[in-house]
Amino acid sequence: MCASSLNPVCLETATTGGLISIEPRINERIRVPEVRLVGAAGEQIGIVSIDDALRLALEADLDLVEVAPEAKPPVCKIMDYGKFKYEAAVKAREARKNQVNTVIKEMKLRPKIDSHDYDTKKGHVERFLAQGDKVKITIMFRGREQSRPELGYKLLQKLAEDLGESAVVESAPLQDGRNMTMVLAPARKKASAPKAAAKTAEVAEPAVEAPTE
Repeated sequence: MCASSLNPVCLETATTGGLISIEPRINERIRVPEVRLVGAAGEQIGIVSIDDALRLALEADLDLVEVAPEAKPPVCKIMDYGKFKYEAAVKAREARKNQVNTVIKEMKLRPKIDSHDYDTKKGHVERFLAQGDKVKITIMFRGREQSRPELGYKLLQKLAEDLGESAVVESAPLQDGRNMTMVLAPARKKASAPKAAAKTAEVAEPAVEAPTE
């Protein structure tokens, strides 16, 4: 069954295991002998017969809406259900407009990447940042490269510097096994000159694990 709080569109598990969309029962669709009634102003009227509840709703020119079907007896409220649905839809629309979906892209590099590939991948990172996405930069070490973590650190430091004011370092370089990662986020606003000059300091020395043979 749906949750006890009123929702204009509830989700209920169907017998097939999927989800179906239903609405609360209203007015004559409420088929129980008695209900616990809440008035239009939120006042507790108490347990009344369904006929009396429908009569009170009709006299107020409003709807009788089942808000807690699992309660015993079910809880119903007198309200303007059409107005409620409209206001709920407006609130949901506003919530979606204000919602910020953060996407983390990933770009993988090798410690000894050539300049052409570096420029190409830097361009991809710039595009991701311009779209408002965060970017996880992963340096992949192989073989003896694992004993030279400073190569990965210098590459990440160079990338942060080359991106200039379009990115901020959200997560400093960190070595994890054969990889070293750094997370970049889009800059929210143009950095001032002192902040730009200190950008390199944001890239802290990585935590390095002992290389494995």
